[in-house]
Parts: sequence; C-alpha cells; structure tokens
Amino acid sequence: MTHSKKYESVKKYYDLRMWSKETVAKAVSKGWITADEYKEIVGETYVG
Repeated sequence: MTHSKKYESVKKYYDLRMWSKETVAKAVSKGWITADEYKEIVGETYVG
C-alpha cells in the first residue's frame, strides 16, 4: 500500500509520543493523511 506523503512523519511523531490522537486527527482534517492511515497509526477508527 502506498501511503500519503506525510504518513511517515505523522506516524513517527505519534510513536515517539510527541503527538496525541487528537493531533493525528488534525492531520487527517488537513489532508496530510487519510482516515485509513489514521486507523493504521492510532488503532482506532477516525471520527471527524
């Protein structure tokens, strides 16, 4: 699967606990990552 351009950065920040679930959700609303990618990173369904 091909990920969005900013997927790796968003995932890294979340994995390092620099970003919360809410911040990752903001990345979805900004179009940086998709809702499916949100689920991959956070493990929960995106609710926008």
